[in-house]
Amino acid sequence: MNILVCISVVPDTTSKINFTDSNTKFDRSGITFIINPLDEFCLTKAIFMKESIGANVTVLNVGTPENDSVLRKALAIGADNAVRINSPSNNSLSVAKSIANYIRSKEYDIIFCGKESIDYNGGKVPGFLSSMLSIPFINACVGLEFENETLITKNEIDDGIQLCKCQKPLIIAGQKGLVEEKDLKIPSMRGIMTARTKPLDIINPEENIVENDIKTISFEIPEQKSSCKMVDSENVSELIDLLQNEAKVL
Repeated sequence: MNILVCISVVPDTTSKINFTDSNTKFDRSGITFIINPLDEFCLTKAIFMKESIGANVTVLNVGTPENDSVLRKALAIGADNAVRINSPSNNSLSVAKSIANYIRSKEYDIIFCGKESIDYNGGKVPGFLSSMLSIPFINACVGLEFENETLITKNEIDDGIQLCKCQKPLIIAGQKGLVEEKDLKIPSMRGIMTARTKPLDIINPEENIVENDIKTISFEIPEQKSSCKMVDSENVSELIDLLQNEAKVL
């Protein structure tokens, strides 16, 4: 079984975010970048499948050379191959088109993407890929099992959990539940050393990729939350006074 895991690179949530040029550009200086957490759930699931059924796992990123260290981490976790399409990830449509062009010349049984990235939360790439490649798509996937050659998936919907029986190939937009946080793979020292010698396949994008048609007007940092005020459970009158006069919600 051949598995492709599409990986986006996002700022670590512990990094302090700043903007430049009148808040129109994201300041990358001093920022630590990581594998998008929802993509990491997908990667871990793919590695579990590799260990259980002997799958071959390829990780793919659309981005610039700064992302190579994150691809190396994916190799250290257990991926067999790493590919970077050498193009800025300007918008979801151009990223999806770059990935789709790559996939058309390959044969993958399962294509994993995180449901969304934690920076822009667009959630568009898996759906775009499904449309471009005419491959079935399971969104918000929280479970994946095998029954002979059939894939049994669980995905979140408004009313609960939906069970689906699917045939390969299949695009899966994963999230927490596909694996749990405690099960996420951590690179071993042997994996890190091995990843250093594995090649990264760098591919130049095709010329007909969609140009960036999105213009950033401005970014805005959320207001800092006020400190939490504790009220004794027996002091109901103080609680009501604070809700009426300070929080002004009553």
